[in-house]
Parts: sequence; C-alpha cells; structure tokens
Amino acid sequence: MSAFPRITTARLVLREFAPSDAAAVQRLAGAREIAEQTLLPHPYEDGTAEAWIASCRAARQGGTEIVFAAERVRDRVLIGVIGLALEAHHARAKLGYWIGVPYWGRGYATECAAAVVAFGFESLALERIWAPRFRGNAASARVLEKIGFAHEGCRREYVAERERTETVEQHGCLRWEYFARVGQCGCLPEPAFAFH
Repeated sequence: MSAFPRITTARLVLREFAPSDAAAVQRLAGAREIAEQTLLPHPYEDGTAEAWIASCRAARQGGTEIVFAAERVRDRVLIGVIGLALEAHHARAKLGYWIGVPYWGRGYATECAAAVVAFGFESLALERIWAPRFRGNAASARVLEKIGFAHEGCRREYVAERERTETVEQHGCLRWEYFARVGQCGCLPEPAFAFH
C-alpha cells in the first residue's frame, strides 16, 4: 500500500490519524452540537475514539475509505475530521466531515473540503464526489456551495437517529464540473494545495 497522503493548505495539514489523537477526537466528537449534525454517537463513550481510529486504518488498507485528521499548522491542534468513502469500481466517493465546535465560523470546513475534493479529482481520478447533509445543517450547505457542489435533491425522512427522523439533502460534483471551475481562473481554487 502506498504511503498515506498529506495535504497542506494555507492554514491546515490533513494527515493520517494516530492513536495519540484519540483524546482530542473524543473531546471534540463528544459535543452535542456535533452529534446533532452527524451520525456520531452521543455520549461519545470511552474507547470509541481508539476503535474508530483503528477502523480508519483498516478501511484505508482495504481501499474503502481515506480519513484525514485536520490539524492547524500554527499550533498542531486537531480541529476536525474529513474523509472520502470510496467506491473505486464506480470512481466515486462520498465526502464527510465535521469540525470541532471551538473552531466553527473560521472557514476551516471549506478549506478542508476544497482540498480533499481537489485531491479526489486530481490524485484519485474520481468521476464524482457527493455529500449528504441533514436538512437543518445550513452551515454545511454553505460549505458545499462554496466548493462548487450542486444541490441534487433530498431523501425525505430518510435517517432515524436518536428518536427523530431526518431529511437528508444531497449535493454533488462531477469531474468535468470541477475541472471547468478550476479552469475558469486558470489555477487551482484558493488556497493552493500541496499533495504529498
């Protein structure tokens, strides 16, 4: 298996998770605000982060998922998670992410998502990347719009979580749409990304 890729943006490094990240993952993922916008369990029990990090490594080895730890460059603080669930035989992937509550409102989700989408199309040669979100998650809708994803529809009352039913909105971007968007400015979308 090839080395785990590292992606560098203006403010972030997207890297492989390590066992030492477990405490930070548990602290950030344990916030009720995160659980309300994702399928993460609440409360986020002891041992869950360690098991999840191990599962990320296994999924990467199996070629089914690549999950990045989003870390700030200036202080090496873990701020969130972003990844692609891969369907290699169809050359497509599902984008998923969350940013810890203390880091909301600073553009980190958009920066991460733009970088991982660029990686998916440019390095993995994907044909399609799509992303689901709960209807009430307006912040995620803005992120997906900023990175050029089109709203493709919804699945009404699709996810039953924590004794409530959620409508899931779906957004997506095709390979040709991504490269047409990049080509409009003749460069990669800002900020520039480095894939290692």
